[in-house]
Amino acid sequence: MKFFIDTANLAQIKEAHDLGVLDGVTTNPSLMAKEGIKGIEKIHQHYKDICALTEGDVSAEVIATDFEGMVKEGEELAKLHSQIVVKVPMIKDGIKAIKYFTNKGIRTNCTLVFSAGQALLAAKAGATYVSPFIGRLDDVSTDGMDLIEDIRIIYDNYGYETQILAASIRHTIHIIQCAKIGADVATCPLSAILALLNHPLTDKGLAQFLADAKK
Repeated sequence: MKFFIDTANLAQIKEAHDLGVLDGVTTNPSLMAKEGIKGIEKIHQHYKDICALTEGDVSAEVIATDFEGMVKEGEELAKLHSQIVVKVPMIKDGIKAIKYFTNKGIRTNCTLVFSAGQALLAAKAGATYVSPFIGRLDDVSTDGMDLIEDIRIIYDNYGYETQILAASIRHTIHIIQCAKIGADVATCPLSAILALLNHPLTDKGLAQFLADAKK
């Protein structure tokens, strides 16, 4: 399973890259705003800066919600760098835009997916990635892992090449469950990735080794 980091923070991206496990980055307008990145020129430059920190795909989200607007923004984003994947919302015009981009050879990430039917439409339109938001489903008392499993079965049934990019991941259990079910990618905050390192028995064992080495 690939690990993407879900942030626009350059320091966090570099830390994940230096750890040696980073396969890509996902961003959105909210994450850009959190870093104080405003204005189209600064946003575009920030995407270029992110691409310089990783060899993997970088999802850059359109803001428009109409077909023409998404096409215009998406084509501009795709021109910024070969690593850019245009992130498009799961709406009617979004599916139309994904099909347009697919025909143009522009890679896409269909975001805000909450049902298997939505994921099926995205795959048929040719999305490179589909992003089911498992944490937000958990928030409304729905098991997000059931959705990951349903999408995996459907895609395997028909040989769709769209990759399942599990998003809205909150903790390490989400990551492990996604890996067991067969998600292609998990996009996570840095804290969730680093938390995979931790186990009390590892700490206890290391402390014992170091104590014995001093004897």
